[in-house]
Amino acid sequence: MERLFALEERVDPTLEAMGFEVVRVAFMGSEGRKVLQVMADRRDGKPLSVDDCAQISHTLSAIFDVEDPVPGAYDLEVSSPGIDRPLTRLKDFAAHTGFEAKVEVRTAVDGRRRFRGPLKGVTDDGKFLISNDETVSTIALANVVTAKLVMTDALIKAAAAAQNAN
Repeated sequence: MERLFALEERVDPTLEAMGFEVVRVAFMGSEGRKVLQVMADRRDGKPLSVDDCAQISHTLSAIFDVEDPVPGAYDLEVSSPGIDRPLTRLKDFAAHTGFEAKVEVRTAVDGRRRFRGPLKGVTDDGKFLISNDETVSTIALANVVTAKLVMTDALIKAAAAAQNAN
């Protein structure tokens, strides 16, 4: 998977105007089947629906047909980040404080490159805290290779409660 930051920045204003926000844009797959995946959230906090995905797909298809941001043939996939979502923005780490996450970093922090444990909040300078083996590590968002929530009973319960509230 190759995350396309420039394309995220390009489509973000369009999605924002539609009431959505970009979680991640990534290119994946092999020569046989390439996929341009756009993950989005609703700005109002409600779950992303199939109709929302179709609306985003239709709009982005029109833009991508003109601008051709990725060479060659590919399938456009628009999806919700799901319960065990990737954590790509500092606000994702803040919103999921207390939940377990798996994080891999480029440059070792506290002698480690992989972390798994509960998120402990964010700092004012673009970092987040994660508890791991009874220590708390501070990690810069810019150092993150991948981060995602871990499917736990607590996460499932919180997601169900949020969906029932909407």
